[in-house]
Amino acid sequence: MLFIQRDAQQQICHVSASPSYAEQECLPEDDPQVLAWLRDNAKHSLRLLQDSDLDLVRVLEDVVDVLINKGHIRYTDLPEAARNKLSERAKNRATVNGLNRLLSDDDGGLI
Repeated sequence: MLFIQRDAQQQICHVSASPSYAEQECLPEDDPQVLAWLRDNAKHSLRLLQDSDLDLVRVLEDVVDVLINKGHIRYTDLPEAARNKLSERAKNRATVNGLNRLLSDDDGGLI
């Protein structure tokens, strides 16, 4: 059994394996409402994780740049696959930055 908390619209807003307070409803783990809530919650959590992955990639690129610029590591210390991925991202970022400059030129740009 799972312990269910509902919001004002009677929608499931929290599910737990142990009771948090006396007024919680109990539903079986295979209840369709519980399964739908778990599926939706998992999708939402996965989406948040994927969004944070994209942010973390940029952070890690910056950390690698700082370590190289301060001489703590050499670019060649990185595995070839990592160097290739960093180089490809740097090229793509330079292309995007160049396109952004074209679009935002003071004299009107392309648009």
